Amino acid sequence: MFGVVNNVKVGDKAFGWAGDHIEPGVSIDSEHINEHFALHYMVCTGNKAIVRSGEAKGSIGIVTGEHARNLVHFEQKTLDKICVGDQIDIITHGRGLKLLDFPDIELKKIDPNLLKSMNLKIVDKKLIVDVAMELPIRIMGSGAELNSEYVDQDLMSGDRSLMKKLKIDQMRLGDLIVINHADHRWGRSFKKDYISIAICIHGDSVMTGHGPGIMTIMTGKRKNLGWKINKKANIKNILKVKI
Repeated sequence: MFGVVNNVKVGDKAFGWAGDHIEPGVSIDSEHINEHFALHYMVCTGNKAIVRSGEAKGSIGIVTGEHARNLVHFEQKTLDKICVGDQIDIITHGRGLKLLDFPDIELKKIDPNLLKSMNLKIVDKKLIVDVAMELPIRIMGSGAELNSEYVDQDLMSGDRSLMKKLKIDQMRLGDLIVINHADHRWGRSFKKDYISIAICIHGDSVMTGHGPGIMTIMTGKRKNLGWKINKKANIKNILKVKI
């Protein structure tokens, strides 16, 4: 959970890798505690990243999620040059973002440009979000005890027959996901009248209570927030990410 992964990218499958908790692209952090927390609490998915040192200096990337570290996508030509220890700056934008027409829907860690690109629609006074799949809250595991602003939550993928039955094993890194009956305003809790919209940010795991990681970007009451299944609802497509 810290370094460069050359062969796994946003849009690739979340299941089936030999590695555990596979992260696409570059995983970044700071050894200074204040900078570490700033990265966790201020960086939003869709933010621009700039390489400031090394052979890849000047290259531009984009934040694709947050695990134990922040994840950044760069084109392959940049990945071929970037090294552990290179300085990468994030232009943070999005914390405190609100939907003025839907004040009860809480936004989390989402860049305004990503929000604008998500094909949002209003139907019967409800905000509708395209998602690739729905997850039942009963399979959500590690991370339930932590705030969604700080870290992701893993789904529990140990029951492989259930993963196949619900077609969760078809999940891709970067997929937009809806978790039904999930309230992620303050921590993560079960509430029948709430849903949470999230992004798949890392790959599967064999560890008990773990699996692909899901990072929250939106949470609200079902009367205000809904979803529509669209298999192409992935940030690779939404942000037109170049591989």
